[in-house]
Amino acid sequence: MGGRFVAAFDGGSRGNPGPAAWAVVVLDADGAVVEGHAGTIGRATNNVAEYRGLVEALRLAEQARAEDVDLASDSELVVRQMLGVYKVRHPDLRPLYDEAAKRAGAFRSFRIRHVPRGRNADADRLVNLALDRAEAAGAGEEIVLRTASGGS
Repeated sequence: MGGRFVAAFDGGSRGNPGPAAWAVVVLDADGAVVEGHAGTIGRATNNVAEYRGLVEALRLAEQARAEDVDLASDSELVVRQMLGVYKVRHPDLRPLYDEAAKRAGAFRSFRIRHVPRGRNADADRLVNLALDRAEAAGAGEEIVLRTASGGS
C-alpha cells in the first residue's frame, strides 16, 4: 500500500477492569471504512484497551508500509498522552505508551487526533462485537475479527 494510512481505533472493557477488547477501522480518503480488525485481550481496564487499539493501528500501518499515519480516537487520555500534553503516570500504561511512541516515531509523519465518541462509532461497534463473540465462545478464547467493506 505505502503512502498514507488513515484509521480510527477504540478500546473498551465491560467493567473497569473487566473483559476487554480493541478495534481498528481502516479508512479510505473519503473516510469510509475499508476494513476492520478487532481482538479481545482478557481482563483489562478501558485505558489499557484503548492503548492496545493504538498499538494495533500502528502495527497495521507498518504492515501496509505506510509512510504517513493519521489516527483518530475518542480517548482523550491516549491522544493527549501521545501528544505530550498529559504525563503517563499509570504503570500499566507506560509499556503500551512506550511501544506506541516507538512505533509512531518510525513513520515519516504521525498525526493523532481526538474525535467525539459519536464519530468513532464503527470502531466502537467492532469492540462490542469482539466482546460479544468472546463471551459467546467462553472465557479464555482469543477472537480476532477481520471485516472488509464494513461487513462483519
